Amino acid sequence: MSKQKKPDQVVFNEATQNYDAALKPYATNVGAPAIEVTDATTWKNKNIYKANKQIQAKYLELKAEYDKMMDELAYNNLVYNARFNFEPIIGETYHLYKDKNDEPFLSIIAPKDCNFNYVGSFYLNSEQLWKKTQN
Repeated sequence: MSKQKKPDQVVFNEATQNYDAALKPYATNVGAPAIEVTDATTWKNKNIYKANKQIQAKYLELKAEYDKMMDELAYNNLVYNARFNFEPIIGETYHLYKDKNDEPFLSIIAPKDCNFNYVGSFYLNSEQLWKKTQN
């Protein structure tokens, strides 16, 4: 079989030896509208801005949560390293003070009932974690 050159406007598939213009996902007619690539720059920039804002907001939420956890860690270390001569009960609030030597100690006495150097009040939760209470 001799190869015969087909005109440019004819869509002939050499591999299948068929005319397959109707099977193409694009227009093959000379009179068909031109395929133009749309400019997606505006869409990209708008969505990049939105994505960056969303990621930044999530980062700030995570950072705030991290800072809160670090505060809780510092409070737990402060209370657990304080001096106390009793076994704290879960669900109770205790008060942290500093003595004459600036050493922390834990007490059941409320700040309004004494003249100690008050540091803060802490609640022992069910997970054995000290949570600072609002004064």
